[in-house]
Amino acid sequence: MSVPVAWLLTALFVVLALPCVLRLVRLDYVRLGNRVRDGDLAELLLVVAMVAMLSPVGGPIPAAGWQAILLLTAGWFGYAAWRHRSHGCAHHALSAAAMLYMVTAMPHGGMVHGPWLTMSTMDTRLAWPVVGVVAVGYFAADAVRSGVVATRLRGATVPGQVSRTWCRAAMGAGMGWMLLAAV
Repeated sequence: MSVPVAWLLTALFVVLALPCVLRLVRLDYVRLGNRVRDGDLAELLLVVAMVAMLSPVGGPIPAAGWQAILLLTAGWFGYAAWRHRSHGCAHHALSAAAMLYMVTAMPHGGMVHGPWLTMSTMDTRLAWPVVGVVAVGYFAADAVRSGVVATRLRGATVPGQVSRTWCRAAMGAGMGWMLLAAV
């Protein structure tokens, strides 16, 4: 990935963090429920992880730190999806697992990027390309479905639902693109 493209995508994901933060500070989660708040927090975490992966500078958190954070997020939402039979929790678990896959399957040998998470400067491919291709299919389909749902929800009465759905569509497209570029 070229440096200008990496900076452009970094900027787009930084902008995508804004609606996540605005939902977290404005919405009444007592009325909406803890799972909605947890989903919004997970979305913000995943957006920040995308910024760290795409930024040519690298992140202030080493790759091992992101692995720990993403493993905990995938486990938390995987358990919540199993316990509550929630598709939203399952999506966040899959998203965190896909990001964990990207961070872990990246070659870490040598001093190409040191301990920092900088996928945008990597010229190598991820291990296990079949996993990447399956994930690309899931995120592409989810991005299209979320975009259609967001378009239909324009007059929604549930606070934050339109913003949440557009963010999911953008994140799905970004995740699919990053996985496709790395396969």
